[in-house]
Parts: sequence; structure tokens; C-alpha cells
Amino acid sequence: MQRFLISETAKHVGEKVKVAGWVSARRVHGKIIFIDLRDRSGFLQCVFVPSNKVAYDASQEVRTEWVVELVGQIVKRPENMVNNKIETGKVEMSVEELHILSKAETLPFAVDTDGMEINEEIRMKYRYLDLRRDRLRNNLIVRHKVVKFIRDFLSAEDFIEIETPMLTKSTPEGSRDFVVPSRLQPGKFYALPQSPQQYKQLLMIAGLEKYFQLAKCLRDEDLRGDRQAEHTQIDIEMSFIEMEDFIELYERLLISLVQTLFPEKKIQQIPFPRLNYKEAMEKYGNDKPDLRKDLSMQAGKKDPNILAFCWVVDFPFFEKDDDGKWTFTHNPFSAPKPEFMQDLMDKKNISNILTSQYDIILNGWEIGGGSIRNNTPESIEKVFEIMGYEKEEIKEKFGHMMEAYSFGAPPHGGIGSGIDRIVALLLNEPNIREVIAFPKTGDGRDLMMQAPSEIYPKQLKELHIKIDDKKEKVVVKKPKKKIKKNNTYGKK
Repeated sequence: MQRFLISETAKHVGEKVKVAGWVSARRVHGKIIFIDLRDRSGFLQCVFVPSNKVAYDASQEVRTEWVVELVGQIVKRPENMVNNKIETGKVEMSVEELHILSKAETLPFAVDTDGMEINEEIRMKYRYLDLRRDRLRNNLIVRHKVVKFIRDFLSAEDFIEIETPMLTKSTPEGSRDFVVPSRLQPGKFYALPQSPQQYKQLLMIAGLEKYFQLAKCLRDEDLRGDRQAEHTQIDIEMSFIEMEDFIELYERLLISLVQTLFPEKKIQQIPFPRLNYKEAMEKYGNDKPDLRKDLSMQAGKKDPNILAFCWVVDFPFFEKDDDGKWTFTHNPFSAPKPEFMQDLMDKKNISNILTSQYDIILNGWEIGGGSIRNNTPESIEKVFEIMGYEKEEIKEKFGHMMEAYSFGAPPHGGIGSGIDRIVALLLNEPNIREVIAFPKTGDGRDLMMQAPSEIYPKQLKELHIKIDDKKEKVVVKKPKKKIKKNNTYGKK
């Protein structure tokens, strides 16, 4: 007999069907036993009566979270027993057969609540149990729908989904890389991609013109509620466009997404308002302002169904780092605004150069950032020169990109937009961990898999790696005269 999902059972009143799932609750009323059965689609009340002796006797030992298979007739509930809160609330199963598929130990926490009352580290250690709760299961289902919508939307706009490599080259820009030692090339390392930035630009040089990917991005940086060591990004790049072309496309995607999948939400302003960086900093004190109106009237709630999107533009191209050197504010491959191109080429008025960067903000969270790119090797080289790179170092670290741009690159631009943040905001979740199947802790640990972990000495030997596990003793010595050492980094 074919198994039915619980959500389908209401369509089969009077029929004998088979269902399977987890025992969410077991109740006894007089001589009648009730089991609430749960599968991924919902709940079904199942009734055991003494006249069906075999099933009734078997139900005596069943406990919550056991996995069972039931066969019985779907019947209408009595009027006073209807539960309008669930999809199957007007029906129940009169059970004729019960088969125990798997028993369960007592769970470390309840899964019939939203889980917010439980210590997060315990939840993450037993994440496969945490995911049994309605809220998290629904979050993952909604995330799937969001991803599918994005794929369908961009495919209809003639974009091509292309996968890019997970093992790539470590370059000095951006956040810290996760590095992977090469067994076949001793002493050399791959880097896991912080984003597909260089690859998607190379795809534009290759002539693909419209690319997208739901890309994994990995960054070895401090984590926060809206950041993880690995996250998923809506990555898009287009050729032969200006900033207005891209903003129109992405704004239309977000509006369609909300109106289709989240009709209860209201977008505060369409088209999305735009702020320049200077205005945002002066008026709101940051470059990701929360523009929702009347926040004070919704104390603690902050208008949960109001979506205040906005664009922030006209960012400075460069800023000083902690060492007083120029560094980019967004991406070294970004183009300056056209009126500042000559300043870039002359390396003049550096602090005043504005870039073509655009950030998309939602309710005070940055959910994406992009720009129009430089498309000549000469202009890209000037960016790295301003940042203090020597020509040899530029060639060593970015020579592959400079060479690619020398073969004819179209004007192009795009965005990297965090799908985790978007889904968390649309579901009114407090952080992105609530919409990721298997997130990590704030310090990057996977408590469920117990990762990161040590590896076997044989593996280290194959990778030509030695671990220095000697504990250094702290010895107090008289101060010696300091000797100034030359810093030769990057000078060849």
C-alpha cells in the first residue's frame, strides 16, 4: 500500500490509507488512545479503540518521538472535536494496523515549542532534533521556496546558472581565507572562496553576459548573529549595463519575491528610496539605516510586516586602514563613478573618489552589495597601486585577472546578496542561524559534528604539515635594547 503524506489525508475521507511519521503526542481518554502523528507535511490525530485489538495492544507501549507506520480509515471528526488550527483538523484516522519502525530515547529537549527557551548550544549539538520543531521545519521549506523563486525569476530573465570552483587561489584582499593544503603540490595551498567575485567577472570576459549562482561563500572572520563562517549568496553578474540597469532588475526581483511568497508583508516605498553614503552617515550614523516609520509605536516589534528597502550609493572608493594605508571600501575591481575615473588614473584626490558601489538595505540590515566593475587592466592596476602594491606583487597575486582583462572585457556589474539574511528578515527571525539547516556557533564550531577537529598523523604527513604543539613557557627577562627590523613584505 502506498504511503500518503499527512497533508493529503483530508482528501481521502472514507478510504483506507497508510501514513508514517513520528509520534508527537500520546493521550489516553478512558479506554481510547489518541496519537498525534507528525510528518514533514503536518499532524494527524489517530484513534485506537479496543475493538481493533492488535493495533490497540501495540499502541500501549508507544512513546513520543517513536517512528511508526499506521494503516486505517480516514473519517470525519465529530463536530465538537474539529481543530481548525491544523490542515487535517476536520478528520482523523481510525487505526487498524500499527507497525513500530524505530524507538526513541528521551529527547534532550522538547520539540513541540518554538525552541527559543532552550540553550542555543544544546539546540545546535542536537540540531537534527531541533529541526523537528514546526518553526524550523517551516523556515527551511520557505527558504526552499525563496531559492526556487529566485532561480525561476532569473532563468526567465535569460540568466544562466553556472557553478564556480570551491578550491581557488588565496589573494590578500577582503577577509581572511580558509586555506586547504595541497597533497599533490607540497607546501602550496588552495583557498576556499570568500565569494565567486573573480570567477563571475571572468565569465563576463568569456562572453556569457548573464550569470547567476546560489553560491557558498566562506570567510574566516569573527561571527555575529547575521554572519557565519559559511553563508549562501545570490550571486549575479551582467554585461553591457550601467548601474541603473542592474538596480532596476534586482529591485524588480525583490518586489516580485515579496508579493508572491509573502503577501502579508508590505513594502514601505516603491521604487526603493536611495541615499548617498554621506547622507546616510550624517542623518542615521551608519550606512545601513532602518527606514521603517513609527518604530516607537511598535515597541519591541518594529513593524514586523513592514519592509523598508533602500539603496545606499556614492560610497568612497578608498579609506585608510589601521596602518594608515589606502584600502578599498568594497571591492578592488569596482569602477569609480565616471567623473572620478581620471582622478583614479592620475592617483589624485584619492579621498574624494566615489565608487559605483550600491548596497541594498532592508530594515537596517545590509542584504547585498554590488558595483559596476572596472573593465580595463590599466584602471584595475591603478587601484592596487593606490593600495601600495608593487608591480611584481600585483602580477603575482592578480596577474591572471590582469591578463584576462587585456583580451577585451565588456562593461559589467552585479551583486552578492545574502540569502540567509533575506530569509531571516522575511520570517522575522532574530538571526540567520534560525534559517540555516546546520549553523555554527559564534566561534565557528559545529557542535553536532564536533568540528573543527584534529586529523590523523598520517594525513598530516601526506600533506607535509607539522603541528607545533609545544607549550611556550613565559619567562620574565630584563628588557633589551630594541632592534629595528626592516619590513620587506611585498618588496622584491
